[in-house]
Amino acid sequence: MTSRTTRLATILGASTAALLLTLTGCAGGAASDDSSRIVLGADDGNEAHWTVLKQKLADEGVELEVRTINDGVALNQGVQDGELDVNLFQHLIYLSQFNVENNGSLVPVGATAVYPLALYSEQYQDVKDLPEGATVAIPNNPTNLARGLLNLQTAGLLTLKDGGNALSTPADIETTKVELLPVDTNQTVTALKDGSAQAAIVNNTQAQKGGLGDELIIFKEDLDNPQLAPYINAFVTRDDKKDDPRWEKLVAAYHSPEVEAAVTELNQGNLQFKTEWTGAQLQDELTSLEDALKAQNG
Repeated sequence: MTSRTTRLATILGASTAALLLTLTGCAGGAASDDSSRIVLGADDGNEAHWTVLKQKLADEGVELEVRTINDGVALNQGVQDGELDVNLFQHLIYLSQFNVENNGSLVPVGATAVYPLALYSEQYQDVKDLPEGATVAIPNNPTNLARGLLNLQTAGLLTLKDGGNALSTPADIETTKVELLPVDTNQTVTALKDGSAQAAIVNNTQAQKGGLGDELIIFKEDLDNPQLAPYINAFVTRDDKKDDPRWEKLVAAYHSPEVEAAVTELNQGNLQFKTEWTGAQLQDELTSLEDALKAQNG
């Protein structure tokens, strides 16, 4: 998920006209209720694993059309409006934010994987080596900001009020050994390389683009940690389509050995598949996140 201190409305506040324009430019017509066809939106539709997935589904008698749309709001609005049957690009916390801010009715119907948000450094070999007051760059979008804070807390670099959660902000920091430098997600690698920060929280996609190898990771999340449930990536459709039998075939094909191998290669092994999560469990987690977000927003 797929990546995405600013207010959520800024992220999700694109105009309807802009969304429709984006979808019109990428779409090939409306989605389908045909049980033998799926129109799926993704932000990486040209990657090799989609070709493998198309073939796996074709063997099951299902035609998969993948439309590449490089905008998270447009991908969700496309499903909401019926231009797309389903999408795959986001984790549950991002989905909850979209639904709350846009009165959406989107739900997860199958889990894919969790991707790491690691702490990188070119100057130090271990998180314990970071000096007091070191500057740590951290993504400033609300989703990855909260996750980055939890990451730094687990690494022993700060503490958060009540242990923190997926909605934590810098205002929740109670103690810290480091100075935070919130930057755009795309600038986390830059901050590390130009010396603005001695360490940086970087998502898997940006690390690959920026040429950061695993040898530069000084702290990595435990992807088995239940606290990372909000960051499970999922196939998402409309609530009124959540029981469509096509999703069972889609999820099963995605978790076939061939597709998982292609996804693993793309991400250089930096992920953990979440085959044990059912659609119902994902939906329960989403409801909890939405309730928490509504409570926070008052």
